[in-house]
Amino acid sequence: MHITLIEDDIDLGQAVADHLRAQGHAVDWLKTVAQARKALGGPEQRDTHLLLLDLGLPDADGMELLAELHGQARDLPVLVLSARDQIRDRIQGLAAGADDYLVKPFDLDELAARIDAVARRYALTPAARMLLAGGAEIDFPARVVRLQDNVVVLTAMEWSLLRCMASRPGHTWSKESLSHHLYERGSESDSNTLEVLVSRLRRKLGPDAITTMRQLGYRLERNPASPA
Repeated sequence: MHITLIEDDIDLGQAVADHLRAQGHAVDWLKTVAQARKALGGPEQRDTHLLLLDLGLPDADGMELLAELHGQARDLPVLVLSARDQIRDRIQGLAAGADDYLVKPFDLDELAARIDAVARRYALTPAARMLLAGGAEIDFPARVVRLQDNVVVLTAMEWSLLRCMASRPGHTWSKESLSHHLYERGSESDSNTLEVLVSRLRRKLGPDAITTMRQLGYRLERNPASPA
């Protein structure tokens, strides 16, 4: 998933970005409301699947941005991260359009769980467990893949690709669409890099797990016996 983090605290922002990247998410880290407005209003906005928003930003109150997004009826999940811990603050944030509100300081694993919970409501995350064609079994909450009773070790980027494709099993993903999910703004990526990543993942999951649709993209093949 492609996440935009708006946080001006350097230590916290770095910790959050590193933690989420280690889980296979692409993270764009911005530090001001002005930067966020430019990014979310520009051609790159399609890359953002979820917004993590601090409220106490140096150039404006994050509530202003939240209200703007809500007023635009943007279909963008927003999770507020704030030191404002009063009940009225949480109510105000949720009423302004936030999908969740997490008070600082927070545990990074709790943040990851909240992100998954919000993303599930927008159908951005796969089912918790999935059985693929060829026999690979995936437990997404535990981040474990098994094939023929052996644990399959995936890199962070392989997990990111798998999570993305598993959010819509049977759907044909274009290379451009997958690249938007996987890579952060400004990072270098090309079709060859994606092809190598798909090839590595197919080798680990078995040849039947991913189908190449000529000139269209790739499709993750779910075993019909997999739970819905």
